[in-house]
Amino acid sequence: MKLELTVEVDGASLMAEVSQCTGATHLPLVFLHAGVADGRMWQPQWEALQSAHPMLRYDRRGFGQSRTTAAVPYSRTRDLWAVLDAVAWDRVVLVGCSQGGRVAVDAALAQPGRVAALVLVAPAIGGAPEPALSAEAQALDEAIDAADEAGQVDLANELEAQLWLDGPSSPAGRVGGAVRDLFLSMNGIALRADDPGPVQDEPPAWERLEQLNVPTLVLWGDLDLPHLQGRCQQLLQRIPGAEGGVLPGTAHLPGLEAPGPFNDALARFLRGPVKGMAGGKPRAAPSVER
Repeated sequence: MKLELTVEVDGASLMAEVSQCTGATHLPLVFLHAGVADGRMWQPQWEALQSAHPMLRYDRRGFGQSRTTAAVPYSRTRDLWAVLDAVAWDRVVLVGCSQGGRVAVDAALAQPGRVAALVLVAPAIGGAPEPALSAEAQALDEAIDAADEAGQVDLANELEAQLWLDGPSSPAGRVGGAVRDLFLSMNGIALRADDPGPVQDEPPAWERLEQLNVPTLVLWGDLDLPHLQGRCQQLLQRIPGAEGGVLPGTAHLPGLEAPGPFNDALARFLRGPVKGMAGGKPRAAPSVER
């Protein structure tokens, strides 16, 4: 059973999609998208896992189908709790990529009782050291800034596809076809969205990574920005019991670019450290709101 929900929060209407599988006792999976995407980036995982797990994905403020109603201060984690409360899910597995990974880590530190496990895909981390960009990444970053300042949204979008989808050291257009079209659609919406207001960040997580006490899987691509690859390696060392590794031939969005290997790694993790942690059937989601 699939449901679409509108979750009203202060200053925004958040669009969410829920998939409930009949008789499932596995923990629900909550997918948190990157800052250059929206909930559609998780479609390959959605299709692969919908028969085994209850699942939820939603578009954060300024992304996808969510709408800003007022530019007010907001918290990404409070928005997450509002969405989970709307579907009456008390304890979940958070799967977050990039900025979505930051939300996942912040949530696990803020309310550890509600987060049973983490899957972190090249995550941003609050308070992480300022990166030293490679020459290729620096050049693309400066070109993106120039395009933004000139109001050239389509050019900025294509340059961000080169940085995040292709990878800074890869040829422009390395990833093409439907995946590139989807990236440009998702990021194009974000680039043109109304300002949702100032973000109220959680306390920096970088110095508290050792406090994470849940099964954690860390994944990244070997074509991603070098400093993000190094950060993921540090996460494996600093988060107690963390496991994971590199997905060769992919950049910042490996779950979209190479869903087969990504889904295999995710399924192994869910069958291993996460299996049997559900402790009961998740409650049913409410009726559709539009």
